[in-house]
Amino acid sequence: MAAVLNHAGSIEKITFFMDECKRMGIKVLGPNINESKKGFAVNQRGEIRFGLGGLKGVGEAALEIIIREREKQGAFNNVFDFIKRVNQKSSNKKTLESLVYAGAFDCFKEFHRAQYFRIAEGDSMSGLERIIRFGNICQSQSANTSNTLFGDLPMVLDIQTPKIPNCEPWTLTELLEHEKEVTGMFISGHPLDHFRFEINHYSITPLNDFNEIKEAVTLQANPNKVYRLAGLVTDAQHRISRNGKEFGSFILEDYSGKSDFILFGEDYMKFRNYLEKGRNLFVSGSFRKRFNREEFEFRADKIMLLETIKQVLTKQVIIDVEARFVNDQLVRFIEKNVKTHPGRSGLKFHVSEPKNNWKIGMYISENGFEMNDEMAAFLANQPELEVQVISN
Repeated sequence: MAAVLNHAGSIEKITFFMDECKRMGIKVLGPNINESKKGFAVNQRGEIRFGLGGLKGVGEAALEIIIREREKQGAFNNVFDFIKRVNQKSSNKKTLESLVYAGAFDCFKEFHRAQYFRIAEGDSMSGLERIIRFGNICQSQSANTSNTLFGDLPMVLDIQTPKIPNCEPWTLTELLEHEKEVTGMFISGHPLDHFRFEINHYSITPLNDFNEIKEAVTLQANPNKVYRLAGLVTDAQHRISRNGKEFGSFILEDYSGKSDFILFGEDYMKFRNYLEKGRNLFVSGSFRKRFNREEFEFRADKIMLLETIKQVLTKQVIIDVEARFVNDQLVRFIEKNVKTHPGRSGLKFHVSEPKNNWKIGMYISENGFEMNDEMAAFLANQPELEVQVISN
């Protein structure tokens, strides 16, 4: 699989084969300054490591020097050991920034990624700049010492290791944005990871499937069918046409791929505020014939923030469960959650006893509840429950 990844070519194919590795139970880990080689390679634990050669900003010369130093003198103990041992003429500030963004220094547990870029109040240097200056001083002194008559003597000066200010770690969104900036993909996770319940239970069409439908839409028997889509906005543009009319475009990306959309006229005025990079959106619409043309185009009739669809679209939640799994924990959680989140959505249980082929249906008897994050998380973590969401 490492060989397949190295010859995959496009980012889309690499992402596909990384997902295939996960399905096969093979871990594909992000870059590691002490393990990564030039391309995808298998480490001693049988896991695949992302290669340093796949990082934007890390040149061929820097790559060769880092790997050669590591193989010759052993693994780097920490970031200060790294900066003292690696030639900074090849591994410049841009290279180091790319390594940090990609998570290559995460193996050094002393610092998290945000600390390298943190500039403390009243200071003019970031943590990374302090580390670079420390490396320059160490390498300069080492060069001066080796050029003297007493070159074999140890360094005279005791160079103090700089203190790197602490700060809040990056949010998952920030971390993933920087990863994609230098690797072309999300490695530590995906911005949609928080919305797996919505993607699994609200009739969402994967964007790769949607793209195939879009290409063949003229052959469809039912072009007015409504499609529901969800994804991260990776690009958004607000423009003015030649005749002076405003319109907008955006690219939506999910686990499977990405697709582009254009909004004109009233649609643009209605949904323009959602066209912002970094937002997670829910889009529903259908294919309609273009004016005076035989071609079809996708028209959005609804766009909303993905985090709101549980509350807005949930009509009823149906839970199938065997009687043996109905316990105090389940009953107490459901009772408390429904009382804490009153609303108009229904909740129904199908309780079964397979041995005797008994089944019974039960509804909540009060006004209903509002679907919420706590309920979604609870249901997602109970594999013995089979969940179905009926949505508007």
